Amino acid sequence: MSEAMMVPPLEETQENRVPTVYFIDDSATMREVIKIAFRRENIQVITCADAASALAQFEQTKPDAVITDVIMPDTDGYSVCSQIKENPELRSTPVLLMSGVVNKSVADKAVSVKADELIRKPFQPQELINRVKALLEPKSPAPVASTDRTTATSALSNLFAPPPAAPRPTAPSAPPTAAEPAWPRALAEAIAPQPNVQPQAAAPSRPAPSSHELQKLRVEIARLELLVKKLQTELQIERQYNQALETQIQTLTRIE
Repeated sequence: MSEAMMVPPLEETQENRVPTVYFIDDSATMREVIKIAFRRENIQVITCADAASALAQFEQTKPDAVITDVIMPDTDGYSVCSQIKENPELRSTPVLLMSGVVNKSVADKAVSVKADELIRKPFQPQELINRVKALLEPKSPAPVASTDRTTATSALSNLFAPPPAAPRPTAPSAPPTAAEPAWPRALAEAIAPQPNVQPQAAAPSRPAPSSHELQKLRVEIARLELLVKKLQTELQIERQYNQALETQIQTLTRIE
């Protein structure tokens, strides 16, 4: 009897692997909606009502991406993101922050904890799905940094990329200017000073009517008032005539 050949089990490849995404929000309705929406996209979602339970589950099931609300009862989303980025085994995990208020202060804090995305609440589920899919796409290898570089820059998403600055001519003796802090391009228009708009000249006002024109208006108004009184008198006479005619008809009807 020939020896049976052992066939090794098929390993999970990158193509058929189902990504695991953690969704942390204290709203039960939000957790249920997001779970249903991502299920249609073949993405496994583990929902957590608080940060503590999510951080505990990371040891059992490593996340491919984490979505967390900024404001939560126990630990806020900034702290969750900071703990993920400081963990050597999880620091490469993309983190998407959700916030009902998005301004420069919120964006700067998100950058400081090395968040990968920031989305404003409320949002459509499909918008969140598109953001997460972009974060789950394999990244191209980053170029090797030079040895004389003292600080390493964090790879942030397009939301936190600083807007491209136009080249400015500088004098040879001028010292190099410091780099502008990175913050979301989406807030640039809201925070940038508005251009000065010259007030439009007011339309010329009509001159006040002269005394002669006022006198003509008074005469016309008096003529119209007399006409109205005449029409009212004629209407009253017609009503009296109709009443007399009806009385006469009733009298003739009784006689017959």
